Order: sequence, then structure tokens, then C-alpha cells
Amino acid sequence: MSLDLAAEPLVWRTDRFVLRPLEAGDAPELLELFGDPAVVEFMDIEPLEDLEEAKGVIDWACERRAAGQGVRWTIRPLEGGRLVGTCGFNTLELDRGRRGEVAYDLARDQWGKGVMNEILPRLIAFGFEGLALRRLEAFVTPGNVASCRLLERHGFALEGTLRDYGFWKGRFWDQLVFARADGPVPRLARLAD
Repeated sequence: MSLDLAAEPLVWRTDRFVLRPLEAGDAPELLELFGDPAVVEFMDIEPLEDLEEAKGVIDWACERRAAGQGVRWTIRPLEGGRLVGTCGFNTLELDRGRRGEVAYDLARDQWGKGVMNEILPRLIAFGFEGLALRRLEAFVTPGNVASCRLLERHGFALEGTLRDYGFWKGRFWDQLVFARADGPVPRLARLAD
């Protein structure tokens, strides 16, 4: 990896938003965001019900960042205001590959306003340039059409379906695998006949 996730401040600005890594003080707003059943409908968590659950999500994100295994940013309007979403890399694989799992979520009142169209290119650039990743992946629960369309607009291709890939909310769920690779694909040597 070309930078230390734990040491870098990792604060970004886009035309309309400022992003910074999740921290303990974000718990009340994260509870509000992830307490909305519509926001977590396609996620692997139930709607959050208390501050301790929000703190648990933040602790997980901070541990991933400290270990260099992921990073999750808050999304806030540039002019200030409440947390409107989060985004980042849930997983980074740097030992047996150079790939990262992209993930994001938005408050319901931000849907359809181009928020992730503005932010996703920054995540992609950070993954390929800042982290020197070779491949970006996103796992989407079937039915989340908006997420599928967003990924396709930004160069991700649907690679397939992982049947019964995860278990949450009391049942097994399929996951659609989207990916984007950077650079030329190495050619495999042809096997001798």
C-alpha cells in the first residue's frame, strides 16, 4: 500500500461535500442514519435502535482503519450540517491480491440527488491510485436497482451472483458481484497440448 490509512488524515472535499473518517462523535447521527429501515433495507444489518449499536459500527470502522484493512468516511455538505451518508472500503486485501470492497449508503432525503455520482469517482481514484489496488468490488443485494445502476455508470461490470452468500435478518441472501479492474489483464500462458 502506498500510504498508511491510520496515519493519514484522509479528509476530502468534492464540489458539494466533505468526507472524513468515521469517529466516535458521529454516533448520534449514525444512529439516525442507520435507524431508518429504508436506508438499511439492502444492508447486512437491522435498523439501529440505540447509541451503543452505532458506537459498535464506528468501533468496527476504526479498527479496520487502524489495521489497514478498510476505511469508512462520513459524508457531509460542504456548508456544514448533518451526516447524510457514509462510504468507503469495507475490506482491503493486500497480501494475496490488491483489491478492495467499495460500500456506501445515503439518507433517504439524499437519494436521486447525484451524491454518489460525485463521490464514487473519488473512491475509485483513491483505490487505484492512493492504495494501488488492482481490483475494486461491490456486493449488492438483489433488488437494489439504484446501486446496480450507479456502479455500471462508473465502469463496474456485473460478474455474477453469489447464491446464499450471507445470512442476516433471519435468512440467507444472494449477492450480486460487481467489479472494476485497473490496467491490462495479464495473459495466461497457453497450456501445451
